[in-house]
Amino acid sequence: MHFTRVKLTGAMCVAAASVALMGSAPRSSSELRVCADPYNMPFSNDREEGFENKIALVVARDLNARVINYWWPSRRGFMRNSILGGFCDVMIEAPVGLDAVATTKAYYRSTYYFIYRADRGLQIRSLDDTVLKHLKIGVNIIGYDYTNTPPAHALAQRGIVGLVGFGNFLNADPKADHPEDIVEAVARDSINLAIVWGPKAGYWVKRAAVPLSMVPLPDSDAVSGVPFAFDMAMGVRHRDRELKAQLDSVIERRRAEIVAILNEYSVPLLATHP
Repeated sequence: MHFTRVKLTGAMCVAAASVALMGSAPRSSSELRVCADPYNMPFSNDREEGFENKIALVVARDLNARVINYWWPSRRGFMRNSILGGFCDVMIEAPVGLDAVATTKAYYRSTYYFIYRADRGLQIRSLDDTVLKHLKIGVNIIGYDYTNTPPAHALAQRGIVGLVGFGNFLNADPKADHPEDIVEAVARDSINLAIVWGPKAGYWVKRAAVPLSMVPLPDSDAVSGVPFAFDMAMGVRHRDRELKAQLDSVIERRRAEIVAILNEYSVPLLATHP
């Protein structure tokens, strides 16, 4: 993802200020301090309705702890102003191998999906389909590595530019973009096709006003070399080895519960890598 520091107001300011005072405090074994985005369904929101929120509760219950959410929107500086700043201890979702944090064993794997209206006669199965050059295509534009997302990069390698960008994490206003916008644009015919990360695709396609088709991209792209499928884990600071070991154990013990939550949110799952 790509993040921008935001000015919080109202209750969020109070919460951020209070947590800032304890940001460098030693971690309590009775608390699971979770870094969470208040506006990012199906992952999380400030009403604790996302699957990350539900998984955090499973983890906390197993550890005999209570969840303390530190709310900070996913904008530039998110990790600096949350987990790396000591304000929270756990990212419930992080791609395995994310450099900034130590990641646990994976608890799910998914890929990107083509999304298009079921009534438009499209049969797209590959990024090499020549029809893509004639369609208005929507993509999320910023990835975890602060560059273009894999679909945007892969399309650019094929000379397909002029894409419609969604989810501008450079925007300082966390409410300016909505996670569902890209799928709703397909449903409204504002764009012909979207390429969306699996969890977001599955959740919002199920809630779309018209039937939409979902077609998975492969694990990786032979043309650009970028991966489309990712193992997702939990993230902690590199120095928090004990916490990482605890989370690894919880993931194993509670895997069935975690998978049930993911299924409840229509997250399309692939087999995780060993």
